[in-house]
Amino acid sequence: MPSRNVPESDPRTVLARLTAGDGRAARITHTEHLPPRTGRHAAWPEQIRPEVAAAVRESGIERLWEHQARAARHALRGESVIIATGTASGKSLSYLMPVLSSLLDGAESGAGGSAGHTDDVGEGAGAGGGSRDGAAPDCGAGLEGEARARGRTGQRRGGTGSRGSTALYLAPTKALAADQRRAVTELAAPLGTAVRAAVFDGDTPVEEREWVRVFANYVLTNPDMLHRGILPVHARWASFLRSLRYVVIDECHTYRGVFGSHIAQVLRRLRRVCARYGSDPVFLLASATAADPGEAATRLTGVPVTEVTEDTSPRGELVFALWEPPLTEMEGERGAPVRRTATAESAELLTDLAVQGVRTVAFVRSRRGAELISLIAQDRLASVDRSLSDRVAAYRGGYLPEERRALERSLHKGELLGLAATNALELGVDVSGLDAVLITGYPGTRASVWQQAGRAGRTGEGALAVLVARDDPLDTYLVHHPDSLFRTPVESTVLDPDNPYVLAPHLCAAASEIPLTEADAELFGPGFSELVSQLEERKLLRRRGGSWYWTLKERACDLADIRGSGGTPVQVVEDGTGRLLGTVDAGAAHATVHEGAVHLHQGRTYVVRQLDLEDSAALVEEASPPWTTMARDTTSVAVLETDEEVPWGEARLCYGTVEVTNQVVSYLRRRIITGEVMGETKLDLPPRTLRTRAVWWTLTEDQLDRARINPSVLPGALHAAEHAAIGLLPLFATCDRWDIGGVSIALHPDTLLPTVFVYDGQPGGAGFAERAFRTAREWLTATRDAIAACECEAGCPSCIQSPKCGNGNDPLHKRGAVRLLTELLTSAA
Repeated sequence: MPSRNVPESDPRTVLARLTAGDGRAARITHTEHLPPRTGRHAAWPEQIRPEVAAAVRESGIERLWEHQARAARHALRGESVIIATGTASGKSLSYLMPVLSSLLDGAESGAGGSAGHTDDVGEGAGAGGGSRDGAAPDCGAGLEGEARARGRTGQRRGGTGSRGSTALYLAPTKALAADQRRAVTELAAPLGTAVRAAVFDGDTPVEEREWVRVFANYVLTNPDMLHRGILPVHARWASFLRSLRYVVIDECHTYRGVFGSHIAQVLRRLRRVCARYGSDPVFLLASATAADPGEAATRLTGVPVTEVTEDTSPRGELVFALWEPPLTEMEGERGAPVRRTATAESAELLTDLAVQGVRTVAFVRSRRGAELISLIAQDRLASVDRSLSDRVAAYRGGYLPEERRALERSLHKGELLGLAATNALELGVDVSGLDAVLITGYPGTRASVWQQAGRAGRTGEGALAVLVARDDPLDTYLVHHPDSLFRTPVESTVLDPDNPYVLAPHLCAAASEIPLTEADAELFGPGFSELVSQLEERKLLRRRGGSWYWTLKERACDLADIRGSGGTPVQVVEDGTGRLLGTVDAGAAHATVHEGAVHLHQGRTYVVRQLDLEDSAALVEEASPPWTTMARDTTSVAVLETDEEVPWGEARLCYGTVEVTNQVVSYLRRRIITGEVMGETKLDLPPRTLRTRAVWWTLTEDQLDRARINPSVLPGALHAAEHAAIGLLPLFATCDRWDIGGVSIALHPDTLLPTVFVYDGQPGGAGFAERAFRTAREWLTATRDAIAACECEAGCPSCIQSPKCGNGNDPLHKRGAVRLLTELLTSAA
């Protein structure tokens, strides 16, 4: 028991209050106490400008931690470096010190910040968009090598431009870029006008963009804007790019899968354009704790990257509880037991914490979940104290810019006691002063767990983190196997820059920026030559002499959908008023804003009246139905090519290319609190096809006989094994179960055997299926063990039922799945 002297916000005391009464203590399956840690200081690097060191001291930081000084020294020596330490360990200062010193050097080189506007215009004929018509010179060859040959000297970078040294900051979200701009402005205030930091993104007013381009020397943006708004018009940014010394890539662990592969190509295009202007920037990367961060950063940037991973900062005590919601009296699909939803449980915990005055962020995996938790908590708080209901809100992507900024201000000022947020607030936004974090469902990776948990206790005080398990195989496995969370290293970042579906559109974009030549093969990788030939055959590129040019009038950068949304975002519009409520990714539109879907926005509930796919718009009306909706779909898989095949006894484990055909066919209505199914409505939506990568395994008739699986049991056993395998894969690959899909069939037309497929949900693949293939023995062993350990009789959402099953979780056979996987693994021994 805590002593009487323990403060009210002590995490042990807060947790004790949360578990008091109503059988709540039994919901905690494990509590991990992470003790406080003392820090280790280091001397200031000699190359840091004394004015910068003075500014840091003025901000209240007298001494550096060892990892900060180590990372800064690498940067100052011109070495690209990634710092992968815990949340609130001062990663930002590690890269800001060399960046600010460089900008200060540049300001004294005689540039004076007078901008290179005339210089920018003068570069237009040689490097701008004229490459489409062949007006640009054949300057792609050898420029990168020339820049490298000049060396990585600060004199070269600082003295070639008309504005002194410049730096570029990339963040995965607008919120993080805005937050970092506030931080650097405050830190650099004593340096006067030497540091001119500005945000350049989709929210930047048009009248401010010219000032940023011409005068700013520290530009904060996101990969989307770099891809669409800077590189295609690089001639207008000539003086900035010519003087570019540092590129900061914050929260780089988020660049994984297809998204990370796109960002890798955007960064290669940036390096190519910089070489055009004679610069060769150093990359400074910051990441949450990750496995092999140097290797991942090298794959992302294409240049050697040194890693700094030892965290020498102090840390307050962290009390981390694993929380499993109780079973309800309701029956789910096929009579399975149903647990209370993690959404309802987190909303209740958020309410209790707000009543206690404990400042809390509840992280939620989906936009809808964030809205639901906020709505339920507001209703509960209104019954306790109506003034409290206004101090809880939701924060998610899809909000309008002014809504996001207002919420961020309220959070910083302490006006909000509780916030239900998607991972937009996981990614480094400074939310200092929080006492507790609720993690609503496993966020997909251990790295994200620790990133989210670290949002609380940023001032060194104790903090509480609670992982609330969903009724899901992976969540259930983790809360009952805490070593998998607390004693297992975090995952490696998976991305594949050579994915042809990713590389091809970026080659078009690169050709429109500067004509391509054979010399670019070194930069873009082994698939360069073949893809360029294919693009030439498709008349997207045209060869003239030794170069390839972009031939169309359209913007080439529009071919690359770096967020993987699958096309133009669907606008959600209020019927009658025409008010734009937000947007939904095109790839998710069929499943989320189909006719009849319930859509939540800022605590208000809407029902979709019409989805217009041609105009990319969904018309909604405000309503208050007592249910949520969930789409159902059907999926089939065809094998196109088998790249690798491994015999597991009589069984076969394969990896290769497949074509997936998917169609949303109906949706379910579920009660908000209990999840009870109230009915199903048919839909008439067109099918979609996807060419991607998959792992699959087959079994023979003899193996099925040994496993005592007869023809009546086989479909359910395969289906159950597929569901559980998808649920457990995020333990072995940096993915979410919604990033991957699966199909099982008792007799597949391509293999002529019982087959289970697990595939990447992105065109060309994302690296997850390949990771599954490489770790198949461990992955499928964990899958088998998770099913066998579940206490249910015939299968439930905690083991073999899937929340996204297109067949209504029918058929499923729990015991058959255990026997099938046991036989498969025995064959592999």
